[in-house]
Amino acid sequence: MKKLSILFSLMASASLCFAQTPLPIIDMHFHAANFDDNGPPPNGISRLNTGYPVYEADKPWIATFANWMANPQGENPIMAPTSNKELLDQNMEILKRRNIYAVSSGPNEEAFKVAGKERIYSSWQLTSNIDQWPSPEEVHKVLETGKYKVFGEVTLQYAGISPNDPRFAPYLVILEEFDIPLGIHIGTGPPGVSYFPGMGQHLARMHSAFEIEEVALRHSKLRINLMHAGWPLADHLIAVLYNHPQVYADVGIICYSLPREAFHDYLKRIVQAGFHRRNLFGFDQMNWPDAIEEGIKAIETADFLTEAQKRDILYNNAARFLRLSQKEIDKHHGK
Repeated sequence: MKKLSILFSLMASASLCFAQTPLPIIDMHFHAANFDDNGPPPNGISRLNTGYPVYEADKPWIATFANWMANPQGENPIMAPTSNKELLDQNMEILKRRNIYAVSSGPNEEAFKVAGKERIYSSWQLTSNIDQWPSPEEVHKVLETGKYKVFGEVTLQYAGISPNDPRFAPYLVILEEFDIPLGIHIGTGPPGVSYFPGMGQHLARMHSAFEIEEVALRHSKLRINLMHAGWPLADHLIAVLYNHPQVYADVGIICYSLPREAFHDYLKRIVQAGFHRRNLFGFDQMNWPDAIEEGIKAIETADFLTEAQKRDILYNNAARFLRLSQKEIDKHHGK
């Protein structure tokens, strides 16, 4: 009887552990950032967005913006850690606790890969200024090693450079050759970013998903993720998703930086148009690990989504986009 009691106890413990393991999530927009990427601590962002800063004519916009980041409004704002070690540790804790697998790019990607191991899919992010990129020949040599699962986040928009720029064309040929998907910033940046130092070429019209059409047509085998989902131009995004089946869109930053109702309205438009299978989940958490939970809540609380649609957005669509093997998918699910 004693042996049976021990056996039943072990079985109950194993069952409890299994029940507590969350279903996996794939984050297509995860940054291996520095803790002070949005300014020295304290810096943060309000939960559910209590409102944007107001322009003051006697101050440079960057000073107004920095003050807004240093003094986020509302209850329990999301604050940055105070060191890179703390930032790394907090990110890794939530990846493991929430069973998240992340497409990671940024200055500390190597350290995040070492810490996260199989939870990290490496992505190659280069500067916004394409004239400072390695040559196409150098990029070809790196990508053929298989080190990177994705190429991006490509942030040409911040430099006012269209993805149709001829300087970008040779790199797209390489991505198509190696079947490496492109993750490109098409959508919002920080409010008033065009008035940040060195960002004067950034244009709001480049939020439009229409910017990617010629690229999609010229490189029809290239999988493309529009990072930030072309917010706020939902009609443009829907038209592009309709016309280009290889194009997907992640909800990085808008899932937590917008008021929840505004984000739900935007996502609902896309889903109502029939494209929930082309929505990718992403946090764009930058140096705020707590933003990850807010992003997940934004999907979980969307009452217009079925449970199946939530799973598609949180995991299944990205698994298809990344062409994960059934073995990888089973492992993510603890099988």
